[in-house]
Amino acid sequence: MGRGRQKAKNTKIARDLKYDTYNVNYSALERELGSHTDEQYVDKWADQYSDEYEDEKA
Repeated sequence: MGRGRQKAKNTKIARDLKYDTYNVNYSALERELGSHTDEQYVDKWADQYSDEYEDEKA
């Protein structure tokens, strides 16, 4: 595709994004962002790999 066609396509997409009105479900967004869990962070990859840095240090 030539540069002119690509620029026209990008311009069309930019206009669509700028002027289109989107329906946002704010309650679902609030639930997703506001969910707090008391679970501790668990590194699921910790058991698969040894700590090479600690091995060199010893």
